Amino acid sequence: MMKELEREGDSSGDEEEDRRNLIPQNDAVKPTSNSHSFSPFHVEDTGFVSSIRRRFKMNRKRYLLVILILFLVVFLFFSLGLHNSSVWDVNLIKSPSDRMRESELRALYLLKEQQLGLISLLNSTLGTSLGFGLNYSSSNHNNASGYLNLSEMPVEKSVFEDLKSKIFDGIMLNKEIQKVLLSTHKNGNVSELGVGNDDMVEGGVNICGKVDQKLSERKTIEWNPRSDKYLFAICLSGQMSNHLICLEKHMFFAALLDRILVVPSHKVDYEFNRVLDIEHINKCLGKKAVVTYEEFLEAKKKELRIDRFICYFSQPQKCYVDEEHVKKLKSLGLSVPKLESPWEEDVKKPKKRSVEDVKAKFSSDEGVIAIGDVFFADVEKDWVMQPGGPIAHNCKTLIEPSRLIMITAQRFVQTFLGKDFVALHFRRHGWLKFCNAKNPSCFFSIPQAASCVARVVARANTPVIYLSTDAADSETGLLQSLVVIDGKPVPLVQRPARNSAEKWDALLYRHGLADDSQVEAMLDKTICAMSSVFIGSSGSTFTEDILRLRKGWGTLSVCDEYICQGEAPNFIAEDE
Repeated sequence: MMKELEREGDSSGDEEEDRRNLIPQNDAVKPTSNSHSFSPFHVEDTGFVSSIRRRFKMNRKRYLLVILILFLVVFLFFSLGLHNSSVWDVNLIKSPSDRMRESELRALYLLKEQQLGLISLLNSTLGTSLGFGLNYSSSNHNNASGYLNLSEMPVEKSVFEDLKSKIFDGIMLNKEIQKVLLSTHKNGNVSELGVGNDDMVEGGVNICGKVDQKLSERKTIEWNPRSDKYLFAICLSGQMSNHLICLEKHMFFAALLDRILVVPSHKVDYEFNRVLDIEHINKCLGKKAVVTYEEFLEAKKKELRIDRFICYFSQPQKCYVDEEHVKKLKSLGLSVPKLESPWEEDVKKPKKRSVEDVKAKFSSDEGVIAIGDVFFADVEKDWVMQPGGPIAHNCKTLIEPSRLIMITAQRFVQTFLGKDFVALHFRRHGWLKFCNAKNPSCFFSIPQAASCVARVVARANTPVIYLSTDAADSETGLLQSLVVIDGKPVPLVQRPARNSAEKWDALLYRHGLADDSQVEAMLDKTICAMSSVFIGSSGSTFTEDILRLRKGWGTLSVCDEYICQGEAPNFIAEDE
């Protein structure tokens, strides 16, 4: 009990002391001249506050120094641009190899942006007409036939075609740079960059459009033959392609002279009826203007003779006709007169002749005349080389493959090639010596030729190449291995050997036209003429005849060219 009382006494004493130390909240304090008005935030100047003030006065210099340092840091932060996040690049803490990788990826991104811009620009130019004036009248001494020279075609090409070509070259160079940069990142994931092989397709680019033939501007003549007047065609120089070109020129002569053209017998020339459709020509003309030798024989049974034999060329040999050919003509039962020439004309230097020249020198009242050989004749070149030829008719072209060959070619394309393909006529047999006699040479090594072909195929954006060639397997095998685009080889397709399981060539076998070298050659020409883009051999009449068909059929492309056109061989052998 006593202890409890002692605790209570101690407690009351503590409370009394607390009351003495507390400031009375309810007592009014009168202001004096030395005192300030009371504020709720006023702190009494007790010993604690005085202690703080003394400490601040002692450390004031230190505080000012800290504030000054903070101010300098803030000033430098903004004045040096350190507030820009790009300054704090993670490359600063990366190794050199990592920084190089980042730079290459950045370069790839920028190249991709450039490529898309170029594709957009190229697409904007595609609305421009693809047509250009074909310069048929300019001379070219490397083209002996005077028939066609592809290198002359772009002389007056539209500036927009040049622009599109340059833009496309820039796109292709861009892709090559992308591939080089990409080669060091094969193990990385770069798909986000959008670098692929289908950029050109996705971009909608079609650089190899068709040539506007401007058929409405064709200059033609009517062929109105007299029923009793005949022109016997004499074609002797070269092989089948030369003879077909010669035959077309004879048609022009026959039209100028108002005569019916007689196609030579297979006993003195090729079997034209196996590769050509003679009746197709007459249907296109709407009249009987061309007859076979057999039809001529039937009409002239009692008077089977040539009344005049006129040679277009007098040098180095009249008409290109030798004694052997005269004997063949006579074996047909024909009476052959003496050869005559109306002018001095050298086959090595043919002169330009006009329609008036031909009419003046070759017109005759005789019933049957023969003119030969006109393959090298240079008569109204701009007329003869027009799409569809110089004669008015209702078809695309007068001289074209027979119906059986046309259908067979279409079946081959449907089976092996499809709608879009590049055709390559790669002449090699006997071509080395022939080309090296020219300046510049037209014979290219396989690697150089492969590089040129790959560039055209890249422009055409086609998946396959049709190869028409007489080259050896060793050459075609090397060519196949070197024609590579975006790291992938482009297949070279040739006509396969006969296989009974394949039906694309059944028509030729059914009609007895199989295994005929001339039929196969015409089939090759037809397939090439149907291609999206054609690459030919400069100086070859086989190539020229394909181009004649392409012009007539409207398949001629602005990308058509000779192999390595505009280039010279990077190596040429010495003469013998």
